[in-house]
Amino acid sequence: MLRVGPRGSMQQCPVSTQQTDNANLKVQPVEVNMAVAQASRFSQVCRIWAPMYRQRTKGSLLKGFGSDPAANQVAYESLLSAWRGYLAHDNHGRPVVFIGHSQGAAMVIRLLASQVDPNPALRARTVLTILAGGNVTVPIGKTIGATFRHLPLCTATAQSGCVIAYSSFPSEPPANADFGRPGQGSSLALGQTATTGVQVACVNPAAPAGGTAGLDPYFLTATSTPPPPQVTSPWVAYPGLYTATCRSSGGATWLQVDTVDPAGRPVISEVDGPAVGYHVDEINLALGNLVKDVAAAENTYTTRH
Repeated sequence: MLRVGPRGSMQQCPVSTQQTDNANLKVQPVEVNMAVAQASRFSQVCRIWAPMYRQRTKGSLLKGFGSDPAANQVAYESLLSAWRGYLAHDNHGRPVVFIGHSQGAAMVIRLLASQVDPNPALRARTVLTILAGGNVTVPIGKTIGATFRHLPLCTATAQSGCVIAYSSFPSEPPANADFGRPGQGSSLALGQTATTGVQVACVNPAAPAGGTAGLDPYFLTATSTPPPPQVTSPWVAYPGLYTATCRSSGGATWLQVDTVDPAGRPVISEVDGPAVGYHVDEINLALGNLVKDVAAAENTYTTRH
């Protein structure tokens, strides 16, 4: 556990390769590597609190997000215990940034919905929430409602107290997509089965106010796929390679990611198939943008408080 400083960032992501349905609390290299890859760059703007919790393992999730409600409950109760311990011993009234991806986003959504969204005091201390690949839902055309009653989607640059949520694809998610379509995939881990009157939220991390903008990706050189040629720095960046915009079509809402003039540079692919899209890489695709979003939200929060 990394102790929180003036700002707290809560980062979750499913990575465990243990053979049980739920992981134990032993910190293994795979968890450390994921925390470095997805969370460490946020240390430029806050200190990271990345708790171990009894997440569903990769093997368990291959059976589907909604396949094992008991395992989902174990994971959530473990995260809730960590949150309560953090509030009691580490937070000291400080404002917080929440960050979650995939199963981690689903667990953070449950935490926010039960512990933060209905609590005015905790909502007031929420600087920004980032939920990638978690299927946050809102009524069609709205920025609040459905998943959260009080926490709105971000609609402006440097807005605080709001939610950046998105699922990344190179084209319209197929009918069987785990993300971008309500009532499917990670929605099932939340018990959200509604498919009419709601849409999956999309806030472009590169342009929270809307429109198309360039992504600012950062990948760890050691784990980048495909590996970058002749790079010796810990991180590799691909400026000007990707753009993103939110799109809706055929009942799906997603962050459309396009490649702009690769000029021989390596590009990401749908490594787990079209139903998952760019899910595996969607934090790192926008990592530079997300760090800037947190910094801008903190400035706004500080000014208002």
